[in-house]
Amino acid sequence: MRTLIRNGILIDPAEGIQTKMNLLIENGTIRELTKTAPEAEEVIDAGGLIVCPGFIDLHMHEDPVGEDGKIAWNIFPAMLRMGVTTAVGGNCGINLYDPLKYLDIIDHTGAPVNVMLLAGHKYFRERAGATDKYAPINAKQLESVKEGLREALRGGCAGISYGLPYVPGTDIHELAETASCCVPGRKLITVHVDDDAAGVFEAASRLVRAVSRLDIPIELSHIGSMAGYGQMEAFLEQIDDYRAKGIDITCDCYPYDQFSTRIGSGTYDEGWRDRYHCGYDVCEVCDGKYAGQRCTKEIFEELRNDFPQCLTICYVMKEEDIEIAYNYSDMIVASDGILDGAHGHPRATGTFPHFFAKYVREGSLDLIDGIARVTSLPAARMGLANKGRLQAGADADIVIFDPEKIRDCSTFAEPMLAPVGIERVIINGHTAALSGEIVNASLGHSQ
Repeated sequence: MRTLIRNGILIDPAEGIQTKMNLLIENGTIRELTKTAPEAEEVIDAGGLIVCPGFIDLHMHEDPVGEDGKIAWNIFPAMLRMGVTTAVGGNCGINLYDPLKYLDIIDHTGAPVNVMLLAGHKYFRERAGATDKYAPINAKQLESVKEGLREALRGGCAGISYGLPYVPGTDIHELAETASCCVPGRKLITVHVDDDAAGVFEAASRLVRAVSRLDIPIELSHIGSMAGYGQMEAFLEQIDDYRAKGIDITCDCYPYDQFSTRIGSGTYDEGWRDRYHCGYDVCEVCDGKYAGQRCTKEIFEELRNDFPQCLTICYVMKEEDIEIAYNYSDMIVASDGILDGAHGHPRATGTFPHFFAKYVREGSLDLIDGIARVTSLPAARMGLANKGRLQAGADADIVIFDPEKIRDCSTFAEPMLAPVGIERVIINGHTAALSGEIVNASLGHSQ
């Protein structure tokens, strides 16, 4: 099968390409970039539109597996509609299901997008019997965790993820020992550090002290929600200091100034209002009987005790810190998207269009730089040599969009609204979505 995309403006930051040209796809891969019009069974006219690699979301939270053993598709279709062709789940230490079995399901059924998974430290910690998140792990449990992580990495997981606020009992020894499983193959660790706001500096220092001797890549997750309270400029200077010392450390950030987490998480442990200098009313309830309401002390305590899985949105971050983050040269865009049915933060359905509308079209980033932050930079971080680029031989994961129209439509009140301006999403050489409508939801593979 040969497909020709004609008349588009091809942008490939990895190769420094930004020019009007045609692109030929053959059997799921890019055959050539050409000024000619070779014969093809399918011809797509992309006149006036941007043709670029598919977007890669290296930090999202995957859909659950139901009692029937099938994935309950929800966020993955939302990823596809906003131009994502490869999504990385298992973040913040959390797997919703055995990650290797999850990847097996993807292999057997296909998926709306290509799927990678990280091995979640919290998941394997609990599987080893360390169910008290505040307690330290014992030696036998630690060995069990390490064996589970090694097996997951050997079986196809891309690295190990940590959500340290969600397991406060994790000490530096446990962190270093478990991260050492990534040394063979020099795989990535992604880390939601164990403190934020004023505490983010020491939190990053603890992490680096624990793992720097391992010489493995470190990705600091959703840095906006960690240093987005007035600390961003100084924090990125700290990151530059680490990099100057040879530490392989990068960050990702979602383009919103509100974070989202479950009300029972460690983020809301005692002292959270002092940390953010706020009252209970900054916390909005996403689902349940108080959905759409701001918390009072009574609502907060009731949900914390009786419905700890309740998703919330917290309005405490500073917009100027997000702008500072995106002015950093290689800040990766990632959604941190999570959905419970129709409930959640609009970042799960709008991150990438919102980024292009606010920080590229209306902001200071040029288009090729913006595209790099959602394609070639995350591809390189995840070791995806055949993705995030348009060169001959690369996987034909492609987004065609209108740079003047692309924008998110989702809101906090209606988080499931699809974006506009994304004309076509191609996965593995075939059209998966057209003008916001999914036409084939099973083109994705495990990666």
